[in-house]
Amino acid sequence: MLNLILSAMKTLNALIGKSLRYSATAVALIISAVLTAQEVDYNLVNGVIKDAKTKERVVFATISVPGTTIGTVANADGEFTLKVPKTVKSNVFEITHLGYQNTQFPIVNGTSGKDKVYLIEPSSLEIQSVVIRPMDARTILEGALKNIDKNYSDKPVSFTAFYRESIKQRREYISIAEAVAEIYKAPYRYTLETDKVKIVKGRRGENVKKADTLMVKMQGGPHVSLYLDVIKNPELILTREDLPYYNYEVVDVVKIDNEANYVISFTPNTKLEYPLYQGKLYINTENLAITMAEFSIDLSEPEKVAQIFVRKKPAGLIFEPISTNYLVTYKKVNDKYHVNYMRSEVKFRADWRKRIFKTNYTIMSEMAITERNFDNVNKITFKESFKPNLILADRVNEYFDENYWGSYNTIEPDESIQSAISKFNKRFRKQ
Repeated sequence: MLNLILSAMKTLNALIGKSLRYSATAVALIISAVLTAQEVDYNLVNGVIKDAKTKERVVFATISVPGTTIGTVANADGEFTLKVPKTVKSNVFEITHLGYQNTQFPIVNGTSGKDKVYLIEPSSLEIQSVVIRPMDARTILEGALKNIDKNYSDKPVSFTAFYRESIKQRREYISIAEAVAEIYKAPYRYTLETDKVKIVKGRRGENVKKADTLMVKMQGGPHVSLYLDVIKNPELILTREDLPYYNYEVVDVVKIDNEANYVISFTPNTKLEYPLYQGKLYINTENLAITMAEFSIDLSEPEKVAQIFVRKKPAGLIFEPISTNYLVTYKKVNDKYHVNYMRSEVKFRADWRKRIFKTNYTIMSEMAITERNFDNVNKITFKESFKPNLILADRVNEYFDENYWGSYNTIEPDESIQSAISKFNKRFRKQ
């Protein structure tokens, strides 16, 4: 069997590369049902979030219930669904997003419908009210690194999360896998403990044509998203040793969760044996907590990036990286910051020698923390944990059903994924 395996090295793409496996085989669509959804009495709120002035959709906003640990994240189309148990006393939910005012809306008893529009107002920032520190961008970042122990949890936390991964060949989805997972998040201070994942329930759909000669699979499942926690994994973009290799600049001051944040851009200023990154860090002006990071790999030397990705590949296959995009956000709960949403997207081209056409692939993964537990946190045992070397799509059955997740909060599929799910369902009915 021919294989192309992407390996792990120092950079994040290497870590993501660790989670991609290719085999020159074709598979048939196999669909079966697993796990009946548990019925729970809850209120369902859904709709689309838009800018109150421009009426444009606001993507990846955080939706939460004040005073609780319940929440979710809007999708790439600004759509969301929030399930709130009727035992919860709060009668409002809150929408927060970079550059917008925190806005609360009533929790309607029942489904509000996907046509319901929730408008949020852009926030204005009075510069005179912001604590402007008399130091440059790198000094601010160094201060943020020193404050990690103060700003992030020094105790283990248990999360419930919704995870989705998809693989697209050209414009067509060939695989979608989803899971609800329990996560044991080890303290951010130095510890020998590692984050662990347990799959609660999951489902998948695949559509690989017999003519396909290259099958793409993602290894690691939710672990891929956890790698994006740059506070827990500073070797990605926040190692002190790598600070001299970047230029840092304060380019803006914005509001996140009603608090002012420096926007610090970073770009490579040198060439190393491994690729560097470029992007933006968002740092709270008061406590210097890193609240968000969005970044991508520097592709100025694509051959070097390809070497980092590829550990083993079929003879005759040329791997060409096209783009990478990574996002991680943090949310303050009980005066400590916790990871909230993670998304990665890698695009590459598979070019077979002596063939006319090249094939583009897009690999996306995203995970939203939907509930947090700070008391009586139980560790996930090695036996029940989902290992980083496993493939989620091979571990869950294929079954798409709107009621499948029961009372668990999920990320609404965007339009393109929803279309792919509809196609999978049609194939399921024919089967």
